[in-house]
Amino acid sequence: MKGSYILIIELPRDMEIQIGKLGRIKFQKGFYAYVGSAMNNLEKRIERHIRKEKKLFWHIDYLLENAHVREIIYTESSKREECKLAKNLEKYFNPVRGFGSSDCKCNSHLFFSNNLEDLRSKALMGFKGKILRKNLVY
Repeated sequence: MKGSYILIIELPRDMEIQIGKLGRIKFQKGFYAYVGSAMNNLEKRIERHIRKEKKLFWHIDYLLENAHVREIIYTESSKREECKLAKNLEKYFNPVRGFGSSDCKCNSHLFFSNNLEDLRSKALMGFKGKILRKNLVY
């Protein structure tokens, strides 16, 4: 399956994390939405994000060593839609500059909120009119 996804992530406390070559970033305790896509195997990409044991490769891998995925929102699509989803979230939330967007022109693919429900509802807005599945991950 091909498609795009948003990980809803919870960071339990304020912390500074080394994010690969991006450098050390200060993260606030709270909730984050990370936007991505997988044009070969969406299921395997999502499974990789959830796994604790993995080689650190993407920016999100470094964050997920210290945070956990609460929810995954995804949709099947033959087109890459992550930048459109990221631009929608940037209207409402503070972006973490440069995070996850080194291969596109977006400011970021990671967005912060203190409010889980607000983050979730705005993330779902980006999938308007599309089939989506929502899975809770604990």
